[in-house]
Amino acid sequence: DVQLQASGGGLVQVGGYLRLSCAVSGITFDDYAMSWIRQVPGKEREVVSCTSKSDGSTYYADSVKGRFTISRDVAKNTVYLQMNSLKPEDTAVYYCNAKGGHMNMNYWGKGTLVTVSS
Repeated sequence: DVQLQASGGGLVQVGGYLRLSCAVSGITFDDYAMSWIRQVPGKEREVVSCTSKSDGSTYYADSVKGRFTISRDVAKNTVYLQMNSLKPEDTAVYYCNAKGGHMNMNYWGKGTLVTVSS
């Protein structure tokens, strides 16, 4: 079964840091673009960061540029999001997404909660 397991969230004070992990199984990892998306209840989802399956290029939302870094560990089938200099507005549930394969599938993992306290 396809599984995307996000972890690493928690409670941190402003200026702190966290590293989120997304462990992927059941799919060929290199065939998928990976993304981190965050959501606050009652608000629309926001794409925080993506890494392309084709050339490894990355995308970051303006709100996190210079603070967040997305990376892949192919050997471990895991995607990371390093989050530094955290702000209260970063508080959200963070979801891992995999998109690709020959039928352009779109898989979602269970979110992990990040709370930044001021």
